[in-house]
Amino acid sequence: MPLNEKFIINLQGRNYVTYEGLLDLAHQQDLTSITVDIVQLPSPENNYTAVCKATIEAGEKHFTDFGDASPNSVRSNLVPHIIRMASTRAKARALRDFTNIGMTALEELDLKELEGHDLSIPSSQESIHPGVSEDPPTKRQLETIKKLSHDLEIEINFETLTKKTAAELISQMLNRVGGR
Repeated sequence: MPLNEKFIINLQGRNYVTYEGLLDLAHQQDLTSITVDIVQLPSPENNYTAVCKATIEAGEKHFTDFGDASPNSVRSNLVPHIIRMASTRAKARALRDFTNIGMTALEELDLKELEGHDLSIPSSQESIHPGVSEDPPTKRQLETIKKLSHDLEIEINFETLTKKTAAELISQMLNRVGGR
């Protein structure tokens, strides 16, 4: 069972799978349970870093991995949700092992690493990327851009987007959301 392309996001030229896509694929592969244990609660002594352990079960198969989150590894709007972010990251890592998906999950990224890029919305894909394929953006890219543009309270001209410019725009918008 292949991973549906709508669950792959391209940021800065690299593909990332979404947690939603991993979960969808795991259900197709007879996932029976996901359990999460908190290994470390955030506190001043550990720089407010939460660590969770996730275990995936499907029949006799068991996959376990860990995820962490701290104010230094999540966007500012996610800081109040450090434990949930650590849980999601742990589940994503265990789901990647279970589903045999080698690409990193979008939720695992330290989104603060994307800072330093200005938000520029291309008015024409030809002026930015001459000769580049003009494949339309994926449904998942469009959904992501709609959500981020709503969060950022900006208008987007969807008519000029290609798959490549949509990926670049998502990356820049994530940086803007994280820089608030």
